Amino acid sequence: MIISKADKLKGCITIPGDKSITHRAIMMGSLAKGKTIVTNYLNGADCISTMNCFKALGVDININDKQIEIIGNGLHSLKAPDVELYTGNSGTTTRIISGILAGQKFESRLNGDESIQKRPMQRIIKPLTMMNANISSIKNNGCAPLRIVGSNLKGIEYNSPVASAQVKSSILFAGLYADSNTTVIEPNISRNHTEIMMKYFGADINFSGNKSTVSPEPILEARNVTVPGDISSAAYFIVAGLITPNSEICIKNVGINETRDGIIKVCQSMGGNIALENINNSNGETIADIIVKSSELHGTTIEGSIIPTLIDEIPVIAVMAAFAKGKTIIKDAAELKVKESNRIDTVTTNLQKMNVNIIPTDDGMIIEGGNEVKGTEIDSYDDHRIAMAFTVAALNACGDTKIINADCVNISYPSFYNDINSLR
Repeated sequence: MIISKADKLKGCITIPGDKSITHRAIMMGSLAKGKTIVTNYLNGADCISTMNCFKALGVDININDKQIEIIGNGLHSLKAPDVELYTGNSGTTTRIISGILAGQKFESRLNGDESIQKRPMQRIIKPLTMMNANISSIKNNGCAPLRIVGSNLKGIEYNSPVASAQVKSSILFAGLYADSNTTVIEPNISRNHTEIMMKYFGADINFSGNKSTVSPEPILEARNVTVPGDISSAAYFIVAGLITPNSEICIKNVGINETRDGIIKVCQSMGGNIALENINNSNGETIADIIVKSSELHGTTIEGSIIPTLIDEIPVIAVMAAFAKGKTIIKDAAELKVKESNRIDTVTTNLQKMNVNIIPTDDGMIIEGGNEVKGTEIDSYDDHRIAMAFTVAALNACGDTKIINADCVNISYPSFYNDINSLR
């Protein structure tokens, strides 16, 4: 994919549905009783992996361009799969479904692609084992493939060492099958889509701040779910609108859940002209139209409790920092090392190739803005967020930029390049 510099970006777009919420809607619909209809879902590879896993577990799921129809038969209706469950590139699928499988009456095996087989699963194996789950890494390396033999689970209170929605969700889903309440306490609050979705479907769950508690054996009733636009996908257009001269972009119906809106707060702290309009609520999630205009940006420090609210947006935030005046420091983000790529390394390597002054640190990076950003050849490392972040950089770089393996954007945003071109 060759990207040339843009003179301006103008227009209004509607981005795909939120990936995290689509995953959870499929999962809850599969465990509820009755017909769940999911509209504005993300038709990306990761969410298709989730659907395929639940189909293999006996759930009747039908999909078309407009909606997913899920016929669920209740919490205990899943059936033993005839095949190894394949999660593709999806860490969300792998980690959360492990919690569900731990409470079944059958054995299952779970595997993913080469990237998934390198991502740490001990972070869910440990708490699930504390709940009496029989879950193990088949290669004894703390990674997939996983073997899960369903067992009688017990409720626990777990102090998670990391603020991770995937870890928290895996435990809470297992808690639906436990013998008593299950509580997860995090060092900082992570995205709370699981809690909102469970409550919407009828689970007895309480959550406030960094503590979430679910009661076992709920009666889950099917619901219709309209998925808001994904703020992680909106982030690329937010940053593109801020750093590209003479630009104004409206992004419609974006989820602005307070556990996900760190990108908005960071842009505002850097002097970005960003506004929210038509704020309303859908299925417990807050949504709004986001309006961004070209801005003179300055550096900032990003750290602490805001990090879990923008962890997926850090690659494009680093790009934004390259076009800002002064120094931007990102820290407390060691979680970047265990994403689809080591995003500290991949962001640093690619920005350095573009003539940006950036220094990697153990838990983040330091970017000194102001250098002329130059077009070059960029390796996506098959990481969708790296490909999209450096497309935004390319729109403002001198000369053309080539993105290697750009089609990895299909993981979360199949129409990304079409939407970028529509704004030129």
